Amino acid sequence: SLAVLQGLEDGLKKAKADPSVKAVMICGENGKFSAGADIRGFSSLKRHGTGLGPIVSLIESSEKPVVAAIEGVALGGGLEVALGCHYRVAHVKARMGLPEVTIGLLPGAEGTQRLPRLIGVPAALDMITTGKHIPATEALKLGLVDEIVEENTTEAAMRLANKV
Repeated sequence: SLAVLQGLEDGLKKAKADPSVKAVMICGENGKFSAGADIRGFSSLKRHGTGLGPIVSLIESSEKPVVAAIEGVALGGGLEVALGCHYRVAHVKARMGLPEVTIGLLPGAEGTQRLPRLIGVPAALDMITTGKHIPATEALKLGLVDEIVEENTTEAAMRLANKV
């Protein structure tokens, strides 16, 4: 939603301007990272001039490490946000994917570029063209996430952020 995009942008800019902030963690709410964009909001985002792609680029270009704490699902635009992060920690029960293709769309926030760079072309093409969701254990094997945990994901992400 526009509110989530604005919140991400505001938070990143605030963190960049604050010298006491050494790293940033992005997490979801209620046990879910992000199920992605609401397709009904696509046209309103264009009218307001805010889009997911520029926000993901802002995350990726942060000079301070950005860590995604993935719980539940990171699908579509949610996975693209995680792909923009420098590190990703996932709960063992988390699932990730780019399901847009199942409704005739391709990932629109440069996920089609970031995913192959991270996990290689064959695995990325499989995820992009099938829309399948992969479990955290497979994501770790592919290199999509840096760590999986059975405990509190945000605490693990904060530990990783402090370490890097």
